[in-house]
Amino acid sequence: MKKLIGFSVILLLAGMAFADTPTERMQKAGEVLHQIMATPDKGIPNEVFDKAKCVAVVPHMLKGGFVFGAKHGKGLAICRTPSGWSAPEFFTIGGGSWGAQIGVEGVDLVMMIMNQQGMDQLLKNRFQVGGSASASAGPVGRHASAGVDWKMNSPILTYSRSKGVFAGVDLEGAVIEPDEDAMREVYGHVVPANQVLTGEVKVPASAHNFIAAVSQANMQAKASK
Repeated sequence: MKKLIGFSVILLLAGMAFADTPTERMQKAGEVLHQIMATPDKGIPNEVFDKAKCVAVVPHMLKGGFVFGAKHGKGLAICRTPSGWSAPEFFTIGGGSWGAQIGVEGVDLVMMIMNQQGMDQLLKNRFQVGGSASASAGPVGRHASAGVDWKMNSPILTYSRSKGVFAGVDLEGAVIEPDEDAMREVYGHVVPANQVLTGEVKVPASAHNFIAAVSQANMQAKASK
């Protein structure tokens, strides 16, 4: 019975999380970053943003359940290249957890890919968070604490926002894979992640506003260091 309930929750979350278009997703993701940088004392530290190799945003990821919990959402990622930020890679993220919980909650999720190890995982067409792609709750505040070894130990730093509060989120076991429907809509066909995120694919016009939002957030981080 518990498994049946859990499966029903996953279907519910999937259906709700998938009700967007790539353009809407990019707009919402840009708004999430703008709002984060507007509250520097409660958001992503400047040092983290400035050092990140890639930035991934899942606006309004849904999580919840009844005993069996589930997470599901759709996001996009861009990475630094020698000529600037790459074109966006659209992906889905899903996973489950066991615990005492009830209800469904919308969460804005941001993942900062901090080193080559994390980027190598993101360049794959599908990977599971954990092991060599481990994710940790990122430090929160205007500046990263000197006592937090975020530079070396965590390929991926995660942040979530629920009801205006930013905090880390546990993504262990979550699976990230391409959103092929969104890729076809934006690029005309499915393009491998390693081509998109390394700068081999031209940035589509529809992505300029999102990339501008990331660039602005990055510049704010540099100016505040």
